[in-house]
Order: sequence, then C-alpha cells, then structure tokens
Amino acid sequence: MSELSMTVSKTMNVPIESVFKAWLDPEMLGKFMMPGEGMTIPKVETDAREGGRFSIIMKGKDGEYPHGGEYKKIEPFTRIVFTWESEFSPEGSTDKVELSETDEGTHVELTHVKFLDEERRSNHEGGWTMILTHLDQVLTQQLN
Repeated sequence: MSELSMTVSKTMNVPIESVFKAWLDPEMLGKFMMPGEGMTIPKVETDAREGGRFSIIMKGKDGEYPHGGEYKKIEPFTRIVFTWESEFSPEGSTDKVELSETDEGTHVELTHVKFLDEERRSNHEGGWTMILTHLDQVLTQQLN
C-alpha cells in the first residue's frame, strides 16, 4: 500500500459561504455527492463538528455503497478535513477541501490521500471531479 494522493479543483461562481455550508449539510450532500452518472444518495447523516461523523449511502446500478468518516478539522469558509471510509479506500484515507475567494468566485481544491493502488486513485479522481461538477450545478441552480 502506498501513500498515493490526488488533487482536483474547480472554480464556481457562487459565494464561498454557500460552498462551505454545502459540504456539511446532509440535504445538500444528498444533492451533489454523486461520483457517477445515474447515482442517487438515499441516505445522508452528518454531525458537522470536529470529531463528529458523517455517513453517506451512494446508490448505483450495481447496489449501495456506504461511505463514512470523521470530521478532523472544520475551519469556517476555508477548510474541511475528514477521513474517508469505504470498501474502496484503506484505513487512514483522508480528504481535505480548501476554499478560497477569487475574482471568478470560489475556488475549491480537494486533496484525497491514501489509496490501495493506482487504479483506485484514478477512479477517485474521476469521482471527485464529478462531485465538484455536481456541487457547482446544484449551488448555481439555487442562486438562479
């Protein structure tokens, strides 16, 4: 097992406060936390505080995929760090979401550390990229 990592980013023309809050709100997570086409999120629970946990059930054509984790650091409007627990990730896998304001809107950078192998790293990179796209779409729709 190696300490493979990946980073994806996206700039969204939405307020930084909206982006930050979306990562902690179960209703919002259920609208954008879909790493593949045709997926749904039938259940999300969050205890959005440092040391609190979250649980997300992703549902695809092949079944349900439970994910969970613990919020390690929550710095309002700048950073959220959490563990990432799933059948596709090794123990100690973590994610860091960093937010910054730019002239174009809110820049989101997500870094995921620790994968079982290069293939899973690549799969997660595609999934997180799609999740950021969904987040942008959901927040943009809310503002319009």
